[in-house]
Amino acid sequence: MPPGVTNPNYKPLPGRLGNLTAAQQHALDTLRGELEAEGHFVPQRMDDATLLRFLRARRFDVAKAKAMLIAAEQWRKEFGIDDLMKNFKFTEKESVDEYYPQYYHKTDKDGRPIYIERLGKLDIDALYRLTTKDRQLKRFVLEYERFLAERLPASSKAIGHPVETSCTILDLKGVSMTSFYGVKDYVRETAKIGQDRYPECMGKFYIINAPWAFYAVWTVIKPWLDEVTVSKIDILSSSYEDKLLAQIPAENLPADLGGKCRCAGGCSLSDAGPWNPQQNGEA
Repeated sequence: MPPGVTNPNYKPLPGRLGNLTAAQQHALDTLRGELEAEGHFVPQRMDDATLLRFLRARRFDVAKAKAMLIAAEQWRKEFGIDDLMKNFKFTEKESVDEYYPQYYHKTDKDGRPIYIERLGKLDIDALYRLTTKDRQLKRFVLEYERFLAERLPASSKAIGHPVETSCTILDLKGVSMTSFYGVKDYVRETAKIGQDRYPECMGKFYIINAPWAFYAVWTVIKPWLDEVTVSKIDILSSSYEDKLLAQIPAENLPADLGGKCRCAGGCSLSDAGPWNPQQNGEA
């Protein structure tokens, strides 16, 4: 069993620590050994759980997983992740939230951090009067880093077993083709960063309030995603509440999405969850 497991009912999924075949364990050992021998191993970022994420993303092909990891490390240097973590402040967060809410909020029934994005509320002109695409991308990457360094460990401790993925809700209520195409390049870049640099971090993905026109948008988005990612996506119309509540406790789901949570100051700015014990998320 992985370290830190306190939940007696925990059963690791295949390909995770505690549930590896002999071939998968060999691939893990080989990948680690080759990275160390070639000078690419970064201990603080390449624990076994991380190496397994990259291996799963490449179907346990060691050569492909190693190439993916090395490319991710090079990207980190080029993007300036270390400086970003130390110095970047998204000071316009509260203002941007009014026009493009993107936030983590509590956890689902499997202990996953819930990430909510309200694309239907997007006002592209107002958004880019407040910020830039470059700053939005930096915020996106910063949140991924915090997801790995803070949200997942806290969520794992709270539920008593490793949590490695998120539960994402993309709300399209009120979305227009104009607003989507206004952020098309941003969405494409974030999708690529997520898949290539932070693989295997998506557990569930619900697209809700999908209008009929969304299927035209989906034909644009789908080719950007790998088949494993596509298989995790549920596209739901306005009758989505039962599906969400089957996965998310009502007290953890914002009221305007069919749940019972009404955070003081609004769920989108509360940062409520196990990673933020000072914020219990209740009004």
